[in-house]
Order: sequence, then structure tokens, then C-alpha cells
Amino acid sequence: MSVILEFIKERRSVRDFQNKPLSEKIINKLLTAAQNAPSAGNLQPWKFFVITHPDLKKDLAQAAFQGFINKAPLVIVVCALPERSAARYGERGRNLYCLQDTAAAVQNILLTATSLGLGSCWVGAFSETEVSKILHLSAEIRPVALIPLGYPQTKPQPTKRIPLEKITQYF
Repeated sequence: MSVILEFIKERRSVRDFQNKPLSEKIINKLLTAAQNAPSAGNLQPWKFFVITHPDLKKDLAQAAFQGFINKAPLVIVVCALPERSAARYGERGRNLYCLQDTAAAVQNILLTATSLGLGSCWVGAFSETEVSKILHLSAEIRPVALIPLGYPQTKPQPTKRIPLEKITQYF
């Protein structure tokens, strides 16, 4: 089995982290992975906010109604720049491509975190309005995902997957 497929199968949502900071070198690896995600027209319509400040993490946890976010040593807030995509692709760029592009960046962060022995969780349930206020985002920046990251307290167990024959159709 390929290394990347092993990391894909190993990756799980982690919500319980050790109280151990992440080095700048590790943070840069995560951000470089995000930066190298594919994007429509190579427009790279994203911005990444690196949050380590305890008060900001607490506020983000409240905006998401998920207290575990506050306990992660690091939270990366992945944001879309819809107008960058819209400039070339119109409404489809504004409403779809920029979200697909940021989703690819999120997945790159999650898989890189797994490869580095880190735990992570893709949090999409939050108040966009509240997160925008917390980070003082302009109207041109749309928060898409919160990614709490850190060293996991315990190794998460694999989850059952739906069999391929039930989710795949060949033509």
C-alpha cells in the first residue's frame, strides 16, 4: 500500500490534545501543504489564519459550540476569497470553486498533520459571522473551516467505512 493511502486510512478526527506546543517548523509544513493544494485556474483563493492565542481559541470554540477547540495548541482557520475566483469564473467561482479549493487545502493540512504524528479535526459547524468578528475579517474573506491541531492524547481507533460496492457505480 502506498504511504499516502496509509495516511488517508489512518487519519481520524481528534478532539483531545496534549498540552504541547507545535514548533514553527511543523506549522510551516502544514501551511506549505495547504499552499500547494490544487485550485481552479491556480487562483489560490484562500487565506490561512494561525491561532495560538488562548483568548482567540476560546472565542473560536464558543463560535463553534465545541469546547475542545480551546484545548488544541493550534487552530488554523481556513478562509476562502470568493471574489478572487469570481473574477475569472463568475458565480460558479464565487459559490463553488473557492469552496472546493479551500476544501482541498484543508485535506492537505489534515493528511500532513497525520504524517507528522499530529491529531486534527475538520470543523465546519460554526457561526461564520462570529468567526469573522473574532478575527476582524473583511467582507471579502469567508471562513470555511476551523482546524484544531496538536499531539493527540490517545491514538484514535479506525471507523467503519461503507463498502465500496455500495458507494460506487461504474458506467
